[in-house]
Amino acid sequence: MSGMSKLAASLLLTLAVSSSPLLAQRPGAAPLTPEQEAERTARQAATAIAEGVRPIDMLDSVWIEELSWMEVRDLIKDGHTTVFLGTGGVEKNGPYTATGKHNYVLKTTLEAIARKNGKTLVAPIVTWEPCNPDSPNLTPGSFCVSQETYRALLRDAITSLKSQGFKDIVMVAESGGNPPGMIEVAKDLNEKWMGKPSRVFYLAEYYDEDRWSYNFLKQTLGIVQQPDVQSATRWDIHDDYHYEALVAVQDPKLVHAEQRLKAKKFSIYGVEIGSIAKLVENGRKLADYRATITVNALKKAQAAFTPPASQ
Repeated sequence: MSGMSKLAASLLLTLAVSSSPLLAQRPGAAPLTPEQEAERTARQAATAIAEGVRPIDMLDSVWIEELSWMEVRDLIKDGHTTVFLGTGGVEKNGPYTATGKHNYVLKTTLEAIARKNGKTLVAPIVTWEPCNPDSPNLTPGSFCVSQETYRALLRDAITSLKSQGFKDIVMVAESGGNPPGMIEVAKDLNEKWMGKPSRVFYLAEYYDEDRWSYNFLKQTLGIVQQPDVQSATRWDIHDDYHYEALVAVQDPKLVHAEQRLKAKKFSIYGVEIGSIAKLVENGRKLADYRATITVNALKKAQAAFTPPASQ
């Protein structure tokens, strides 16, 4: 019997059982036998699952891809109608840090942002970044798509989030080449939907405010890299303490911590990193700092939002 035939047969059986006079508890009818009671209980349980009644407690996660569809549905009904969509990338990041650095940073920061904002979920990260995939100078380990493909992916991803019931769809960029396409798609969709049923935001502050947490590193954590400039790239190495700490929160192996300790190279731009635990601790502090910046920016953007049609 085919899969569809089995499904049809199962549905017919359910209907037959549910309409069976033997299992219907009518006034004055004799009590059900233990066998009939067990059958009715099993039928009710099967019907509940088929109708989407969540059978277990909710998982404590803000990530849509970690939740069951029932959990996402129930969270949206409960008011979790803000969702973040982060864009990262896979690229050259120096000798110590994984090519997926930007994506791992987003795993750390978006978790902190969603929890700080409240009633917020996080969509699967857009792990590709825009570039010329036909470039003869593409660095080994890079993974990217054309601008046209990138914009189309963003447009469809945001539209799918709207269709599920999310009201505020918030984009943040973790890689410097990502924003142009994100800004364009947000503008296009806001003009199309005019704020109903959903609004689209691109928050530049996530990336631009105190870029690479330069001031926070110096003033709060006491970390001064050399040369002392506000940049995430020194000597053509696209890596720094800010990035390594945020990535290490996910897994220290992604910054090759053990290998560097063994080789006595556990430092970055004149800063001795010290222990893995301290790096992770500072990564959590950085995530909270970036979350505060982003949540504040979102609240301002939400308050200032005006449907394009009425501007």
